[in-house]
Amino acid sequence: MSKYFVHPQGLCESTQIGSGTRVWAFAHVLPGAVVGRDCNLCDHTFIENDVVLGDRVTLKCGVQLWDGLRLEDDVFVGPNATFTNDHFPRSKQRPSQFLKTVVSRGASIGANATILPGVAIGQNAMVGAGAVVTHDVPANAIVVGNPARIVGYVDTGEAVQSTRILSTSAGGAQVQETRVAGVTLHRLKLVKDMRGSLSVGEYSRDIPFVPQRYFLVFDVPSAEVRGEHAHYKCHQFLVCAKGQVAVVADDGERREEYRLDSPDLGVYLPPMVWGIQYRYSADAVLLVFASEAYDANDYIRNYEEFLAAKSAR
Repeated sequence: MSKYFVHPQGLCESTQIGSGTRVWAFAHVLPGAVVGRDCNLCDHTFIENDVVLGDRVTLKCGVQLWDGLRLEDDVFVGPNATFTNDHFPRSKQRPSQFLKTVVSRGASIGANATILPGVAIGQNAMVGAGAVVTHDVPANAIVVGNPARIVGYVDTGEAVQSTRILSTSAGGAQVQETRVAGVTLHRLKLVKDMRGSLSVGEYSRDIPFVPQRYFLVFDVPSAEVRGEHAHYKCHQFLVCAKGQVAVVADDGERREEYRLDSPDLGVYLPPMVWGIQYRYSADAVLLVFASEAYDANDYIRNYEEFLAAKSAR
């Protein structure tokens, strides 16, 4: 007896179907498709041969998955979302190999979204209804629009700041805790008078390390995202010297967003914290102090590798 369900009006030609999966009316699964456990394939879905679905995948009505699609565990695809696998389709002209599109575990794709071929959608990402995805979507990002742009990150909410003061330096700078392990917000000394304003901090007193390097980020289009990495050893301290920018810090369990909108406000990111900077204002100038000289091997640029490195510690 089959351990999966196929509706009498459904057509499932594949034998590679996990237990507990349900194939509903007018759905069609071709022989080469691989479908995991406890999936739900709703009415009028179609799955081509070179398609692999993980466990607990949900396809709502009207979704077609073409050759080259890989959907990992716990992916949700909303009604009539459209996938593509050929940048230049021609009738009766089949490429030697279709582009691979990967939707990582836990990601959700909204109704009527369109996913161009060859893109990767990161784990837990959220693609808004009707979005047109033309480029890779980072892990945990929320994208909307045509073309899709990042508007936020899941589980961060609005930029928040703790009210608990951890310490106050002799110069008056205050250090505030955050929910993300090791990350702190620093309110630096600010002096104002009729001649202008001055913000000042002292190494080792107001910044938790002695910098070996600094860099400036500016002229960033507001739609662009920077960061998207962690460091094994390097500590960083970020101050938006002009304009404003949003900073997301993620320790692998908790994620929080901070808005740097004043030159006397800094955020400290210790090693093994995933950092993202986005929502740059047009005039933003972000100043970053680093505890180490540049070393390409110190970067972790893949979120899943970051989570694996965290769990190995």
